[in-house]
Amino acid sequence: MPVEPLTCEGTLMDRYLVISSDCHAGLEPQHYRNYVDPKFRDAFDEALPHQVRSTKTMEESFLISDINAEWRKGYETLLTGAWDHAERMKVMDGDGVAVEVIFPDGITEQNAPPFGAGFSMPTEGVDPELQWAGSHAHNRWLAELVSQAPDRRLGLACIPVLWDIDQSVREIRLAKENGLTGGIVIPPMWGSLPAYHHPRYDPIWEVCQDLDMPIHVHIGPSPIQEYFGPMKEMQSGTGPDLKGAMGAYLSEVVFWSSRSITFMIWAGVFERYPKLKFSIVEGAIDWVPDFLRTLDVRYTDSPQAQKLGDYISHLSMKPSDYFRRNVRLGAACMSPGDGKLGESIGPDCIMWGSDYPHPEGSWPYTQDQMVKAMAGLSEDEVAAQLGGNAVKFYNLDAKKLAPIAARIGPDKSAFH
Repeated sequence: MPVEPLTCEGTLMDRYLVISSDCHAGLEPQHYRNYVDPKFRDAFDEALPHQVRSTKTMEESFLISDINAEWRKGYETLLTGAWDHAERMKVMDGDGVAVEVIFPDGITEQNAPPFGAGFSMPTEGVDPELQWAGSHAHNRWLAELVSQAPDRRLGLACIPVLWDIDQSVREIRLAKENGLTGGIVIPPMWGSLPAYHHPRYDPIWEVCQDLDMPIHVHIGPSPIQEYFGPMKEMQSGTGPDLKGAMGAYLSEVVFWSSRSITFMIWAGVFERYPKLKFSIVEGAIDWVPDFLRTLDVRYTDSPQAQKLGDYISHLSMKPSDYFRRNVRLGAACMSPGDGKLGESIGPDCIMWGSDYPHPEGSWPYTQDQMVKAMAGLSEDEVAAQLGGNAVKFYNLDAKKLAPIAARIGPDKSAFH
């Protein structure tokens, strides 16, 4: 569907409206203390040094120290935009981003929420009550950050839905009331708990549909010990040199988060909740055409699989049709020419993202990376992927955002 051309004060704009579907924000860990419920502050004080140590270990595993230090040179102040309003506005304006969708942080700048309440929300070795406390702390702070620029920030509430369904529903309603209107982040992996095809989650899908709160999973979490060895060995540096560990991880990381879509599509979640919105974020998008092809083949070859039972009669469409109607891709880390994949994935499905302030994203070379990713696309296609698709997904007012885009947006001439 073509994006309606934007005008500002009656004049056709020569700049694009850009919405980043993937940005991150979070406090330095010690500063979350003031946002943690008082009864959990002793536990916070005890857990803080362990969190800092664990994060450093992950940084060393995922971000080679000398390369990471070189990347940060000259950008130290702008990186504080991970939690500082003024610096963040400078970065967004410099990148030409009118609106950003804000996830919790994971590794960069040591600013993940406490008690494992970041976008992975693991289940093993976690106290559910404390993880809820960590999510409350982050959501409170994020609501404050969003309130400083509400027209330009879509905050996502961290909701550890695996533990308590009724509490999750209450927290989703509260998030909407508190200005976190971008939707929610849920764990992409469920461990030994019921997967997302289980009917216990129906109240969550229902409230998200009713409140127009998109659901998000962020790529990255995995059974990390399978790739890099036990955490104790990682922390102590006593493990073997596992050559190829990073290559294996990068080759499979999308799989762990894409499973949520697989389970929900086959369970008929999007059949029962046709207006439910779901976004899977980061991890490139080149995997999607084959993923959709596989799902559709399994749907159409069901006569040959009759001995396995009926697994499609509750679905009225092919899996790829549900995907194109209900699912969007927060396409951070796009490779040159990836925009052309919209032809096979679906023109409405790709929403560009910068991934600020993570080093694997486009910042601080955002506009150059945008142009490379969108190579060969028409003006309408670029407009859709840079902002138009996100406008529809998040129900934004493009006309209201036009003056911002006219001031900071990337010039169309750079793309064509």
